[in-house]
Amino acid sequence: MNDLSDAHWFKSTKSQGGETCVEAAHLSGGGVGVRDSKLGESSPVLVFDGQAWDRFTSAVKAGRFDLR
Repeated sequence: MNDLSDAHWFKSTKSQGGETCVEAAHLSGGGVGVRDSKLGESSPVLVFDGQAWDRFTSAVKAGRFDLR
């Protein structure tokens, strides 16, 4: 189980203040938590280890998840 008590959640600067975004937090131990900003504290959290997060963000930047 990951300790989220000290997580400092942030949104992408590209979210433009929107309410329907995801938030991320760098966690102790090198992981990254991701949650739904609409649900805030009650949102389930996906936790990536550092390597998985790097692979995921590289794929996003490469457009691999873009809708056609």
